[in-house]
Amino acid sequence: MQINSNINQAELYKKYEEIKVKKQDKIKESFNDLKSKLQKNAVSYSAVSIDVQFKIADTDKSKFDLNQENFQNFLKDIGYNGKNIASLSQDEAKKLVSEDGFFGINKTADRIANFVLSGAGDNEKLLKAGREGILQGFKEAEQIWGDKLPDISYKTIDKAVETIDKKMMELGFSLIDKNA
Repeated sequence: MQINSNINQAELYKKYEEIKVKKQDKIKESFNDLKSKLQKNAVSYSAVSIDVQFKIADTDKSKFDLNQENFQNFLKDIGYNGKNIASLSQDEAKKLVSEDGFFGINKTADRIANFVLSGAGDNEKLLKAGREGILQGFKEAEQIWGDKLPDISYKTIDKAVETIDKKMMELGFSLIDKNA
């Protein structure tokens, strides 16, 4: 049996490089898609979390216009199994947004930051995209309400961003966007 050895090494290398580039393009496309999804989800998660905080902290129940089913599903998704928010007394609502309450600054900021940290892992670009997403979500929450939000919301978002920034610094990543 004779093996044909007329394989042109240059052509073989060229084909290899074409396949390698296509594979890298697909990986880059998948990564960019993942980055985009994380950022969009961080926007939503941040905006809804701040919206919930605002609604609970606001004692004027006439502003409490909830799409009950979606709202209750969101609350279950984040681990809230307490009393229906719309039926809370003023004291119960205050307790929920207190320092140690489920919707207090620390626990809400931790949920927002952990959403980004768990989705991004140790990837610098994903961490930055998630950070950007929660800030964008906060801005959207401000726009939805059309006015300044309660101080609790600003303190919450600052704490969430601080947690992400701390993780990025621990990993040796710059907080300054080099492309800006």
